[in-house]
Amino acid sequence: MKTFCGRANPTTGAMEWLEEDENYDYHQEIARSRYADMLHDKDRNVKYYQGIRAAVSRVKERGEKAIVLDIGTGTGLLSMMAASAGADFCYAIEVFKPMANAAVKIVEKNGFSDKIKVINKHSTEVTVGPDGDMQCRANILVTELFDTELIGEGALPTYEHAHKYLVQEGCEAVPHRATVYVQLVESKRMWSWNKLFPVHVEAEDGEKIIVSPSEMENCPGVPSVCDIQLNQMPSSDFTILSDVVTMFSVDFSKPVRSASTYYRVQLEPVKSGKAQIVLSWWDIDMDPSGMINCTMAPYWVKSTSAFQWRDHWMQCVYFLPNEEPVLQGEKVYLTACRDEYSVWYKLQKARGEEENKADVCVESPVCRCQAHLLWNRPRFGELNDQNRTRQYIESLMKVLKTDSVCLCISDGSLLPVLAHYLGAKQLLIKTVAFFFFKFFKANHLEDKIKIIEARPELLTSSHLEDKKISVLVGEPFFTTSLLPWHNLYFWYARTAVTSHLTSNVTVLPQSASLHMMIVEFQDLWRIRSPCGICEGFDVQTMDDMIKNSLNFRESKEAEPHPLWEYPCKSLSDPREVLTFDFRKTVPQHCLSTEGSVNLSRKGKSHGAVLWMEYHLAADIPISTGLIQISNEKGNCEWNPHCKQAVYFFSSVIESETLSDLPSAVTYAINFNTKTGEIAMDFQL
Repeated sequence: MKTFCGRANPTTGAMEWLEEDENYDYHQEIARSRYADMLHDKDRNVKYYQGIRAAVSRVKERGEKAIVLDIGTGTGLLSMMAASAGADFCYAIEVFKPMANAAVKIVEKNGFSDKIKVINKHSTEVTVGPDGDMQCRANILVTELFDTELIGEGALPTYEHAHKYLVQEGCEAVPHRATVYVQLVESKRMWSWNKLFPVHVEAEDGEKIIVSPSEMENCPGVPSVCDIQLNQMPSSDFTILSDVVTMFSVDFSKPVRSASTYYRVQLEPVKSGKAQIVLSWWDIDMDPSGMINCTMAPYWVKSTSAFQWRDHWMQCVYFLPNEEPVLQGEKVYLTACRDEYSVWYKLQKARGEEENKADVCVESPVCRCQAHLLWNRPRFGELNDQNRTRQYIESLMKVLKTDSVCLCISDGSLLPVLAHYLGAKQLLIKTVAFFFFKFFKANHLEDKIKIIEARPELLTSSHLEDKKISVLVGEPFFTTSLLPWHNLYFWYARTAVTSHLTSNVTVLPQSASLHMMIVEFQDLWRIRSPCGICEGFDVQTMDDMIKNSLNFRESKEAEPHPLWEYPCKSLSDPREVLTFDFRKTVPQHCLSTEGSVNLSRKGKSHGAVLWMEYHLAADIPISTGLIQISNEKGNCEWNPHCKQAVYFFSSVIESETLSDLPSAVTYAINFNTKTGEIAMDFQL
């Protein structure tokens, strides 16, 4: 049996369906899973163990047998904790078949096969009774079904079903309760991920301002949560407008309702400002008394001594539908609406209670302007980056003439508008038509810029009104790109339109280069690091399973990560490894390089980071990766709008002194011009 997988083709910029081995999906799921991250989460594991021990003790003290239901068992860790704490029997449910198979092996290896039954089903399909999956209902419910938003993985409907059909009334639950906290803030940086700010252009005939269509100004955006490592957001990037307040909590030991509802709290702003963002996180109490608590609170709320890094649970950023001015001491109402899987917020001035209740909107926000469907949050941030825009303006001023015929190839780009204001005679843009028509109309440019919906290879002279293109521009940015080099689709598009270019065409950017650096991660290494023993239980079967899935492809692949969220230090100088000349067409032959890079700092070589740099015009580079190495310790500052490519080494070399260092890391990098993909290999 074969399986079809959607994948972006970097040579065409299109999504394609590729036939893969039937095991491909399994291997991808396991290789890119967060299991290792969870097993390395010491705080989570210790608190769960304490909570499970306490729950088993409470049941035993009542003279009952302790029967545990563990939904979403994964490796079987929580069931093994329960069995070793004295539970009489555990039903461990895992819907993902390869994971259930691994749990069976792990349970057996640890000697708990007589106490734990692994059930490979969705919990809603589990049966109870003499001939069922479970002999009787459980009196202890243990789960770890939470994501950063708490409810995004279906925790509520799962609990609702379990209480109706799988556990006894008055059961013990670990965790016992979850509480969601919120804080109102003003943040130009975070707000720039959801709205397009006016763009100022200094043209020869005075300042021009690019504005958004009104639909975009008033659009609530997309309902999906923005989850980030809020602990990497410096306090200078936001202003706190309210104290932290409890928004709602869920008691998991009692029947749970998943139906849509809303919660409301009254806030008294501690500072006047523009309420734009609701920051949110949760904590879980493992026991009824709340003595065993696991919290996701960010650094300014709790002391760093209790700080536990984790990537499977982070913090949430919610964008209010519009920014609302608030005054210190003048009360406002914050409403959280939720359905089974997501939460969204609205803010209202304090008025009569009944009047406010009438305003509650329990419908999920929907993007009406299309911009939020075209641009993701980092892309909004990139378009709002004034320094970046300035570099493009400076470059365009160098290459544009009054008679320039300009074609822009990039997804959802503002470059055509900049080029028009800077004097280009005729502008053509290959883009998503409907949204951009509204955008051009808002700026009175609908008759100045022609939208072409044809793919580059299907471009004809009639599309171009029989003119030749003298300036070809791109950022380049394409929505289908996952890894930094996928935006090299611009080069393939440039090659496809060659016959429509003048002999002395100017291409902007004129070239690109791939850069690489060896790094030590502060924490990100945990997501790919074997665990071995977790809280006294042998989980090596899981390590082997992940390793096997990572090796499923002949060559390991790099993976995209936004490194502004994941601190690291450089162990080598950055190295330019490949260059791509957009003034020429894509060559038939592959581009390869090999060499070695010297390690100049002591530390653990966790992997290599790769990124692209674009050379817009002479001496104007734009980096999608490293901005600077900020101090002698090697701490790195990364472009916050882009994901960088991370290649994790399969073994880590730890060097305490420079004399211990392997003098270099050797590399071989190959750009396949037929597929647009890069294969790489590193040897320590």
